Amino acid sequence: MSELYTRSWLEKHRFEFRAWQQDAFRQFAAMIHDDSNTYPCIPGRQGFVSDHLRFGFVEDPASQTAPQDLAALLKQYGRCSRETGRYASLVVFFNTSSAGWTGCPVEAYEELFWALLSGVSRLDDQVWPDDISSDPSHPSWEFCFDGNPYFAFCATPAHAIRKSRHFPYLLLAFQPRWVFEKMNNSTHFGQSMKKAIRSRLEQYDGIPAHPSLKWYGQEDNLEWKQYFLHDHNRIPSRCPFTRMKRAVHNLLS
Repeated sequence: MSELYTRSWLEKHRFEFRAWQQDAFRQFAAMIHDDSNTYPCIPGRQGFVSDHLRFGFVEDPASQTAPQDLAALLKQYGRCSRETGRYASLVVFFNTSSAGWTGCPVEAYEELFWALLSGVSRLDDQVWPDDISSDPSHPSWEFCFDGNPYFAFCATPAHAIRKSRHFPYLLLAFQPRWVFEKMNNSTHFGQSMKKAIRSRLEQYDGIPAHPSLKWYGQEDNLEWKQYFLHDHNRIPSRCPFTRMKRAVHNLLS
């Protein structure tokens, strides 16, 4: 059964996990808590330090069971996220340590990312929230599961230039929308946070921020464009996400 873990629990029990799980958590901790090369996502870094994050592990992300495992983690998380702290996020590591994933290009991970989101959505037994458009081309759209809206983030072993999107394993993070209630472009705190994050991001990546990075709710913002960023500024012409799962069935069967 898929389970959620806190940072503090994982640190105490890390040797009870498989080698790849230990390594994924260790590398995440080293990345996000590196004082010499500050990770650009301030809420993510603060969430890790404050033990507000929750973690989960999934085996081969291309397996038939991966969407079910991810959905189980999200369902558990949606029911406890507000109790975890101000800087809440769910971080899920996938086992891409086998030789079969060596040299896998960014485009393949992109297809897999959207297949996982679509596969999870296919398992959703709750209605889509009334206040969020189900059309990805609308500024209010974002990924929802079990009645909860999330900002989704993906990092992969294939990213080489945009360091903020590189991780040795496939990594998906889900940040609940309520985290952004006081962190948006209409508040002084949100504006200050945006400025600080963008500054850190450019220093960390060594290249300008991706043009798709905007605030939720802006008329010219499409949230799906931020979920999976390429090393360069290429953007798909249409959102790959769909609740009709023909492509998912073909990829994961």
